[in-house]
Amino acid sequence: MEETPENRLKRLRLRSWRRGTKEMDLILGRFADVELHQLDPEALASYERLIAEEDQSLYAWFSRREPAPPEHVQALEMIRHFHNLP
Repeated sequence: MEETPENRLKRLRLRSWRRGTKEMDLILGRFADVELHQLDPEALASYERLIAEEDQSLYAWFSRREPAPPEHVQALEMIRHFHNLP
């Protein structure tokens, strides 16, 4: 059975808040609470791929300690913009 759009958003929101590190919980969880329901299908798929990554990698990309893989740049920039991060 295919996942409903409503259940997908709930799952992604829950996964955004239950990361494993408090920093990523706050960055992704706040974004998910406000923005997920407004994303177009392509942006939502990009976000879903991004949050499948490990917290250590995500934090390094958000803090710009390491360059992000090209496939995640769009989602990272979208979240950085939401949080007014450089």
